Formats: sequence, C-alpha cells, structure tokens
Amino acid sequence: MIVTTTPSVEGKRIEEYLGIVTGEAILGTNIFKDIFANIRDIVGGRSNAYERELGSARQIALDELQANASRLGANAVVGVDLDYEVLGAGNGMLMVSASGTAVRTS
Repeated sequence: MIVTTTPSVEGKRIEEYLGIVTGEAILGTNIFKDIFANIRDIVGGRSNAYERELGSARQIALDELQANASRLGANAVVGVDLDYEVLGAGNGMLMVSASGTAVRTS
C-alpha cells in the first residue's frame, strides 16, 4: 500500500475517495528511561531510548492506518499527517496519531 503525505500519487489516478482513516499509538515510558533521559538532558546528546519508543509508536500508528484503509478496500492513503503529543501525569505517555484519506488508485 502506498502511504504518502502528498495529496496525490504520482503516476496514478485516484479513482475513488473512501474516507478518512486514522491510526493511534499511546506508549508509556518507564522510570529507567526517564532517569537516563534526564542524564542526557544534563550532559547533552540524544536519548536513544526515547527515540526507539517514538519510532515504535510511529510505526504502530502507520500500521493501524494502513489496516483501516485496507478494510475500506483502499490501495493508497494520501495526505497523511503525523501528530505527536505527551500525555498523562508527569507527561509519562507518548501518543502518535496518523490520519489521511484512503483512496483507490489505478
């Protein structure tokens, strides 16, 4: 399935718009990741633990988006938008949401 942030798929004609589809992932962080991230904040550098969590959440949201589009009979999703939020007490949870328009192309 083609998933793109653009409003069309180059070289393809959109035959039918099937509706808006979404995918969400909410992942909690744990105290050990928080401790090491805080150390990184002090000494500088990237937080690999958080980057892995963010990448995992993004992939889950995109997989869910594609599964929802497939259920509608789509072979592509156009206009995909990714949003990131922190939630919960002490911002201990990470949410990634993906949305786009499921389409059938030829």
